[in-house]
Amino acid sequence: MGKFVIRRLLMMIPTFLGATFIIFFLSMAMPGDPTVGRCGERPCTQAYIDAFRARYGLDQPLIVQYGIYLKRLLTGDLGINYYNNSVIHELAIRYPTTLKLAVIAILCEILIGVSAGILAGIRRGKFIDSLVTVSTLVVIAIPVFVLGGLAQMVFGIKLHWFPVTAGDGSWYQLIMPGVVLGSLYVAYVARLTRTNLVDNLRADYVRTAYAKGMMPMRAIGLHAMRNSLIPSITYIGASIGALTSGAIITERVFNINGVGFLIYRSINQRDFTTLVGAILVIVLIYMFLTLIVDVLYGYLDPRIGHE
Repeated sequence: MGKFVIRRLLMMIPTFLGATFIIFFLSMAMPGDPTVGRCGERPCTQAYIDAFRARYGLDQPLIVQYGIYLKRLLTGDLGINYYNNSVIHELAIRYPTTLKLAVIAILCEILIGVSAGILAGIRRGKFIDSLVTVSTLVVIAIPVFVLGGLAQMVFGIKLHWFPVTAGDGSWYQLIMPGVVLGSLYVAYVARLTRTNLVDNLRADYVRTAYAKGMMPMRAIGLHAMRNSLIPSITYIGASIGALTSGAIITERVFNINGVGFLIYRSINQRDFTTLVGAILVIVLIYMFLTLIVDVLYGYLDPRIGHE
């Protein structure tokens, strides 16, 4: 196990460097001028534009800009954005709100999604199976911004159960956006768990357990469930990366001052330094979560080796 983890950590280095190269050049190649709108309604003078570009190194060739950024990145510095603020500071003050939102969505995904999938798989062909199948299909078919608008109208404006926006980022304010954000992942996890559980219940090793006199719930929990959860854990691991990195649409709909809203704002303002830094943090989160998921495979299924 130790060698496997070390090997994976070493593999992350070229992966991260490659991702850094791609993200930097794609971000800097975005159309638009970051000086637009910085001088009010009037266009900025050429002297101001030249000074701005020289200050942030935008007058250098892209490969030179990348070299400077990579050298700074190796020291743990994500740079200073176009508003003279540290990117690390900008992320630090917004990540707690995004993490709260992600925790609520992840709990919904695990508790509701896995439970619904297990119930539907065990009761295949029954009412609960049809209910889970139809409801998850409806959730998947409706875009997140539509679900968010409906939730605001019903639970915020009409019923007054939750606030319409989550400006302060408190746990109570984030309940409704967290449920909306997690609804799509709940639907996919439920369908994935249900499908794999139904397949494993038909497997020979489960029939053998039944033939030996093992109780049905013990056979399901001890044998079928562990193999059925492997694809679900893979999906949950990837979704945790997406949730903790900031949900741009959900944070925009509910006016949440999180990482997703920061990325949205940096794209609109052509703040390339903030955009690259935020995406690189997301890449790191995904890589470490993938490692954790791969380690969990060995515990769920001993047949999967790590050497």
